[in-house]
Amino acid sequence: MVEQIDEKELKERLSEEEYRILREADTERPGTGEYLKKDDEGIYRCKACGQKLFDSDTKFESDQWPSFYDAIDGTVEFKEDNSLGMNRTEVVCSNCGSHLGHVFYDGPEPTGKRFCINSKALDFDNED
Repeated sequence: MVEQIDEKELKERLSEEEYRILREADTERPGTGEYLKKDDEGIYRCKACGQKLFDSDTKFESDQWPSFYDAIDGTVEFKEDNSLGMNRTEVVCSNCGSHLGHVFYDGPEPTGKRFCINSKALDFDNED
């Protein structure tokens, strides 16, 4: 079940770009995200609601956006996205419905998936 988000509170808490990405399915410029090259151990969370999404163990090197080969079970949902004349699969937070990025099926083993996720849709918690 998707948690109801107070849009007014979210607009006040997030930057304009974060809000556009999370709630209007915008995309940050490739190669600019703060988590693109991050290799610390920890958990990536949804910036809108705080739900755990990705474990750093599943992150792999990419030149465009932070990429993961798997999500934490049950934390993301998939939606068909035919915008911009392309057929893609959008990835959204299963808790609040916020846009995170897209998944492609050209990733590494063991899943063959590449979750291409906007840094501005994420928060990061270091492992203790």
